[in-house]
Amino acid sequence: MLRLRQICLVADALGPAVEDLKAMFGLETCFHDPNVAKYGLENALLPIGPNFMEVVAPVEDGTTAGRYLARRGGPGGYMVILQCDDAAAHERRMKALGVRVINRLDYGDYLGLQLHPKDTGGAILETSTGTGDQGPEGPWHPAGGDWRDAVRTDVVGAMTGAELQSDDPAALAARWGEILDVEVGSDGDGNPALALENATLRFVPVADGRGEGLGGVDLGVADRAHVIATAQARGCPVNGHAVTVCGTRFYLR
Repeated sequence: MLRLRQICLVADALGPAVEDLKAMFGLETCFHDPNVAKYGLENALLPIGPNFMEVVAPVEDGTTAGRYLARRGGPGGYMVILQCDDAAAHERRMKALGVRVINRLDYGDYLGLQLHPKDTGGAILETSTGTGDQGPEGPWHPAGGDWRDAVRTDVVGAMTGAELQSDDPAALAARWGEILDVEVGSDGDGNPALALENATLRFVPVADGRGEGLGGVDLGVADRAHVIATAQARGCPVNGHAVTVCGTRFYLR
């Protein structure tokens, strides 16, 4: 089992980014994780169906997230977090591949492995396993224990993909495929892609001048008109069936 469970964005300030996401996509905040304070951050998690959109923002100088904001010229995609059957087995695989684990998150009921972006390319990639119910709607430690109470699906009901941009999309796809032990295929537009249980990771050329990174997220949308009208009212860019929030393109599927 390998599924997309969480996307993390990084913002200059938490409040405005979260308010844009809530207004545009009809979401609610389910949790603020106190564990991120040790990294000089604050955060918020918003469920999208059984999956999660996280926003982090620096509250101290000299943070890794702050340096990322400076390097990529502002807010944007930061992390791709996948739920897997056995993170410990992934850890052994990473050692064999020479991929460094930069952060090992062991909370007893959850083991998460954040991989070094210089070894993966594209973005910070995390593979994580929780205890108990491993189903697609099972518990998820980073979102707290009451996240189901905050699920809203009137506007957006699912997170169905992520878009990684690179000057060499084929090479980046091959590297992620090797790390995740997933065969590289193709999306409907001929881009290299990795098919997960519930989502597709696709790899595209850089077209926004911001360099390699997590550039977009696919959403299953029930009320596209609401999203577009709210984006326009809040001054967020709209391009066809895509809106840009927190420096990230959201494709309205």
